[in-house]
Amino acid sequence: MIDPFGRSITYLRISVTDRCDFRCVYCMAEDMSFLPKRDLLSLEELERLAVAFIRLGVRKLRLTGGEPLVRRGVMALVNRLGLQIGHGLDELTLTTNGSQLARYADELAAAGVRRLNVSIDTLDEAKFASITRWGRLPQVIEGVMAAKQAGLRIKINAVALKGVNEHEFDTMLAWCGEHGFDLCLIETMPLGEIEGDRMDQYLPLSVVRQRLAANWTLTPSTYATGGPARYFDIAETGTRLGLITPLTHNFCESCNRVRLTCTGTLYMCLGQDDAADLRGVMRASDNDQILEDAIRAAIARKPKGHDFVIDRTRSGPAVARHMSVTGG
Repeated sequence: MIDPFGRSITYLRISVTDRCDFRCVYCMAEDMSFLPKRDLLSLEELERLAVAFIRLGVRKLRLTGGEPLVRRGVMALVNRLGLQIGHGLDELTLTTNGSQLARYADELAAAGVRRLNVSIDTLDEAKFASITRWGRLPQVIEGVMAAKQAGLRIKINAVALKGVNEHEFDTMLAWCGEHGFDLCLIETMPLGEIEGDRMDQYLPLSVVRQRLAANWTLTPSTYATGGPARYFDIAETGTRLGLITPLTHNFCESCNRVRLTCTGTLYMCLGQDDAADLRGVMRASDNDQILEDAIRAAIARKPKGHDFVIDRTRSGPAVARHMSVTGG
C-alpha cells in the first residue's frame, strides 16, 4: 500500500477497546462515556481486518486501547494474530499500562510477542496515582518485572508533563538502564477534551533533551522500530532514549502507519478527522476483495501531515476524539 505521498504503509495500530482501568489526566476525562459493547468489533472481526491488512503489506501490528488487556478474551486474538508471524507479519506488539501484565506476560511471550511498550509517567507512587487517577504503581512495576522475566523486551513510555514529571527523567533513565529498558518520552497531544489547559501541560522535548544532555552522553542512534520515535544511544547505560515530538519536530514525512479503532473506523492520520468505515464494509459482505478495495481507497486519502498545535490561541483540541478512542 502506497499513499499519495509515496509512503509505504506497513504498520497498523489496532485499538481493541476504548476502555481502560486508568484515567490518565492527559488522555481522558475522569468521567468518561465509553462505547456500547454492541458497537465494538468482535475478536473475529478484528482478526479478519488485521489479516486483510497483512495481505496488503502490513508487516507490523500493534494492539492498543484503551488498555488492550482489559478486553475480555483478548488473548484469543493475540494467539491468532501470533500465527501470522513469519507469514507476512514480522512483528506483533502491544502498548499497555502494565496493570494486567503480571497475569498475561507469559501468555504474550508464548503467543509470539517479543516487545512491549509500557506507559509509566513517573516512579513516584503518589504522583503516579495522581496522574493516572485510578492506577497503582506497585501493580504496574510487578507487571513490568513479570514481562522482563518472561523474556519480553520493554520500552517505557512517558508523557512529558510540565510541572508534573519534568524533573524526573534523569531518575527514570537510570532506572531503565538498571533493568535494560529503553525509555521513550512523548509530547502531550491535543486529542479530546480534558479538564484543564493543555498549554499548562505541554513540555517541549527539545528542552528535556537539553537538560538530560548535562548528565548523560546522548548520541543519535540508527535504531528504529517502525514507529515515530527518534532514538539516542545512552553511553552510560547501553540503553536508548526515544523522543516522540509531534509538536516541536513532527514525523509526518516518514509516516508509515494507520490506526484502526475498536469499532472498525480507520484513521489514516492521528491528527486528522478523515476516516473510513470498515465495519460497515465488512459486515455487508464476506468478500475480502471488497474489504481490501475499501482499505486501498482509504490509504489513497492519507494526508501529508497532522494539524497538532498547542498554544494560547487554540482553546480546544486539534481533534475531538480522545486518544483512547483512536488507539494509544
